[in-house]
Amino acid sequence: MRAKPAPINTTEATDAASRGFSIDAHRLVAPKLAAGLYLVATPIGNLGDITLRALQTLAAVDTIACEDTRITRRLTERYDIAAQLKPYHEHNAEAARPKILEALAAGGSVALVSDAGTPLISDPGYKLVREVCAAGHAVYALPGPSSVLAALSVAALPTDRFFFEGFLPAKSAARRTRLAELARIDATLVMFESGNRVQDTLAELAEIMGTREAAICRELTKLHEEISRATLSELAREADTLETRGEFVLVIAPPAADADVLTSDALDELLRAQLATNSVKDAVAHAVALSGRPRREVYARALELAKDLRGGDGED
Repeated sequence: MRAKPAPINTTEATDAASRGFSIDAHRLVAPKLAAGLYLVATPIGNLGDITLRALQTLAAVDTIACEDTRITRRLTERYDIAAQLKPYHEHNAEAARPKILEALAAGGSVALVSDAGTPLISDPGYKLVREVCAAGHAVYALPGPSSVLAALSVAALPTDRFFFEGFLPAKSAARRTRLAELARIDATLVMFESGNRVQDTLAELAEIMGTREAAICRELTKLHEEISRATLSELAREADTLETRGEFVLVIAPPAADADVLTSDALDELLRAQLATNSVKDAVAHAVALSGRPRREVYARALELAKDLRGGDGED
């Protein structure tokens, strides 16, 4: 006698069908995932840059935690993913983290995505990952698109060592001070900048690191991608013609191996000239950029000279 087929659980079948994604009208089922937090890299512009593993994961998790649900929904709709999207960003993170931890404790799976690129790289997520690890839950990294690596790869500058700065300070004085510190790092520099500040930043970069080669990478992987390569001085001179709409990554060559270092006497002369009209902080920032000497050494010498010039403790 032929055995009767096992009854189909309609709920499970429907759930399995919904946990999938489509590529070119082909529907693929996403395997069930182990409990844990999945850090999923998403495209920085071109939605075709998503990885197969990322699609499988986004389709299979119980929840996708994202900076902006509207932006992530463009991706999930493109690939026909029926996902539960919940916001996780710097403004709601304190309230959202406990809920994610509760879901993981109950055996759930959660994906964390940023608006573009790899989560945690100049985006929220560090504290969440730290607390998830502390609670003993698994964390999985799904590598993929990154504007940092994309810009570095097309800049035609050394890639053996690089330093990622992220976004520079918004205020000019703080930005100049930070650029002076960055100027001494013996590595290719990669930094983000907004369109409304990129021209000012280029001018300050040219003043502090003017002879270095650099690349301006705008709208990487998008329709209007644009990459300009020249010295910082040349890029700054042409900044007025720069299209400032979009997202920018700046890549700057490391200092030359034979970069000049001022003598002690020349450093003193430079500091005295700066201290005559500027604060100790500003004088030090300028001197560090031009002298090639460590900031700690320049700062200590500036305090001594300021004390002699102005009396008192030299601080201002």
